[in-house]
Amino acid sequence: MRLKIALILSVVLTSCMEWDYGYEEPFKVSDKGLFVVNEGNFQYGNATLSYYDPAQDSVYNEVFFRANAMKLGDVAQSMTIRGDIAWLVVNNSHVVFAINTSTFKEVGRITNLTSPRYMHFVSDTKAYITQLWDNRIFVVNPKKYEITGYIQIPNMTMESGSTEQIVQKGKYVYVNCWSYQNRIIKIDTETDKVVAELKVGIQPTSVVLDAEGKLWTITDGGYEGSPYGSEAPYLYCINPENMTVEREYPFEYGDSPSELQLSGDGRTLYWINKSIWQMPIESDFLPDKPFLEDKGTIYYGLTVCPNTSDVYVADAIDYVQQGKIYRYDASGYLISEFYAGIIPGAFCWKNEK
Repeated sequence: MRLKIALILSVVLTSCMEWDYGYEEPFKVSDKGLFVVNEGNFQYGNATLSYYDPAQDSVYNEVFFRANAMKLGDVAQSMTIRGDIAWLVVNNSHVVFAINTSTFKEVGRITNLTSPRYMHFVSDTKAYITQLWDNRIFVVNPKKYEITGYIQIPNMTMESGSTEQIVQKGKYVYVNCWSYQNRIIKIDTETDKVVAELKVGIQPTSVVLDAEGKLWTITDGGYEGSPYGSEAPYLYCINPENMTVEREYPFEYGDSPSELQLSGDGRTLYWINKSIWQMPIESDFLPDKPFLEDKGTIYYGLTVCPNTSDVYVADAIDYVQQGKIYRYDASGYLISEFYAGIIPGAFCWKNEK
């Protein structure tokens, strides 16, 4: 979905990344906070990184550029944190940057990636990086910033290859295969092999693991005219042990749900479908009223604070100007709002568990 929007908006300028160097600004920020990953426009090289301090209600924009005196790159996709290092995945620049979480200074990078999407740590010395337009998940050594191997995905071509988000339970990780795909795959982290898969609806956009140890995924149903077809989207509850669907919840044809998230206690689901919706994991039916109404906004990113249950929603506005972040409490009361970068699409919590 994001790639389709970006392609529509893009003007082909260059396929190469140009690094701009200049003054490096020193930073030292709070121990707890929220990173906002701003995609920027496809092939414009205007991705940025923002940092928000909830305690002070203060935001720092363009922190990667300001700390490193170089542009972040083309389409910032996601971020994950391990210790005091944040790993920032920049999709169309084919790179993952490692930065200090307090100073935002680069400490290393992983290059020669196809079209990276998400990074998941198996251990301090092994991580997986999912890809678009590739039928492999890359295995890397984060300590050495090196690619050490690949996980081949069965029955997936390079041209339509897509692996996306990763969650882990025990020694197994579970990955949703999104673009032109319809599968959840299960990988043994000891052997780096796919050991099982489950077919779901068209294009599962995200995957989470709830407090009861169940997987949830939400599909977007594709789009009319897609070569892969289109259908009504679904929300699925999956047993990860035997890879079977335990419950499924149909949406209306034409809906496009995405950004499935969990509350800090793992018992409430949130997602975007024009409006913002929430549902207890025990529910037998989809909710009939949204948590936050669509008010002419373009809700694009979503996260829930693990400690406070505050809900943060990213509004892309028009995909050209700076996007806005809205912060609500668990009852839906607006606490604050602030501007981030162009197309704020992902969030990453620092020291909030």
